Amino acid sequence: MRVIATIGLLLSAQTATAHSLVENPLSQRLPLLLSALLLGAAWVLYGFGARRVRPHGLEALWLHLAMLIAVFAVFGPLDDWAETSTSWHMLQHMLFMLVIAPLWALARPLPQWRAVCGPLLQPLWRGVLRAGRYPVPLAMLHGALIWIWHTPSLYILALENLWWHMLEHASFLFSAWLFWWACLRAPPRQVPQALLAILLTLMHTGLLGALLTFGNSSFYGAERDLADQQLAGLLMWVPGGLVYLAAAGWITWRWLARSWRLQQGAQAPSNSV
Repeated sequence: MRVIATIGLLLSAQTATAHSLVENPLSQRLPLLLSALLLGAAWVLYGFGARRVRPHGLEALWLHLAMLIAVFAVFGPLDDWAETSTSWHMLQHMLFMLVIAPLWALARPLPQWRAVCGPLLQPLWRGVLRAGRYPVPLAMLHGALIWIWHTPSLYILALENLWWHMLEHASFLFSAWLFWWACLRAPPRQVPQALLAILLTLMHTGLLGALLTFGNSSFYGAERDLADQQLAGLLMWVPGGLVYLAAAGWITWRWLARSWRLQQGAQAPSNSV
């Protein structure tokens, strides 16, 4: 019940924004209402599922934190600022791909959702688990979506049409979640592939950030400030790159720590003899 109350309070607090859930015409509200329904359903179902399958460690904290940030990113003032500012738009995208998605991966919510949905969505859960075995292909899929949605025509289309805007956000969130799931949850034998996937993502997002930073004209319309675009490129290039480097370091540390524990465990019997 606390989760449901939190969702209601957060969504009702956004009624004064340009992308309001209640004040805009119905044709403009439908994509927002659908987004709120999907996000709220995922959150509520997790709350019920957590009563049946208890989350481990900090998994519940990561999930609730990710959902709070998602509500802010989709329905908060950030979404309105992103309409006219390339840098705010980039920050919104980075929240989806570099904060919310990895938190969802760390939260590992599938057991809770499966406990509530039963066999209804089993094909979806099996598909997610199978996809998690292939970090490099998922990195390539995620990277392709990043570049596609940052082409000028689709970037502007997403700003002008809320249905395309919703599809853009959904593709970023879902592909990033699969990417981070495959990398952060990689078993020891797949750690090299996970590190390669992160390296590829670091390189191509850095390239895109550099193109935005050093571009001598606005890519997304003459009415958009060039300095604002350059700031957006720096946000993707520097803070974004640091996130990927930190993730690679964490994965490597866990891999080495596990190898060291296994080595110590193997040496213990021989030392006791």
